[in-house]
Amino acid sequence: MAKEKKNREGSDSSAAEVTLETRPEGVLIPVKAQPGAGRNEIRGTQDGALKVCVTQVPEKGKANKAIVDFLAKALKLRKSQLSLYSGELSSQKKFLATEIDESELRKKIADALA
Repeated sequence: MAKEKKNREGSDSSAAEVTLETRPEGVLIPVKAQPGAGRNEIRGTQDGALKVCVTQVPEKGKANKAIVDFLAKALKLRKSQLSLYSGELSSQKKFLATEIDESELRKKIADALA
């Protein structure tokens, strides 16, 4: 059912479509955030970013924290490995993943999208 939803919304579900950026401090993950959703989920990819939906409302950083918590669980990372890099008040965000290389992170993203 989730796959049908992704296709209906025109989203890609390929980890190769996510534009990761390697930095000296880690790997940047672009995220299209959708706060106030019906449930927490990764709803595929959109314009080179993971589309992440969280139930938390965008109020005082609560949705950003919810995205970190959810992404850590979905990608099987520790919460301490993920932090908001840019886009605090925007739906277009970048999260920094540390202590992981790009190829390993891409595999975890592919597993989460499967």
